[in-house]
Amino acid sequence: MRVYRLDRGQLVPLTPADTFDFFADAFNLEAITPPWLGFEVATPAPISMSAGTLIEYQLRLHAVPLRWLTRIEAWEPGRRFVDRQLRGPYRLWHHTHTFAAHARGTVVRDSVRYALPLGPLGRLARAALVRRDLDRIFDYRRDAIATRLGRP
Repeated sequence: MRVYRLDRGQLVPLTPADTFDFFADAFNLEAITPPWLGFEVATPAPISMSAGTLIEYQLRLHAVPLRWLTRIEAWEPGRRFVDRQLRGPYRLWHHTHTFAAHARGTVVRDSVRYALPLGPLGRLARAALVRRDLDRIFDYRRDAIATRLGRP
């Protein structure tokens, strides 16, 4: 299995606790995901976040409807949390979110390890679509976070 990595970071002008609180609400993920994905949280509210929490999402990827199930594997309020895909389009999706204090606010980091199914076909799909799609998704996410949480 070939594992790829995506790393992103940005500074927001809030404390780590306040920044973490925004991300602790699973429904805020809808607000920072591009509309072209038709992303919705399918798990009914309220969602009590902690290690072991399961969250189901619905989305459309290139017009194909998908259901995505994640489990929160680590939950450290104000510092970090980790989610792992249990069911969805990837063979592996392991996403670590960290929140570090900075003189001007909080550095928010996303570190994703992912792998695609289908061996050589998955590698072709990554070259043709997946890498570009992830860049577009995380670019949108960066801008949406800046809009909602502020720019330093």
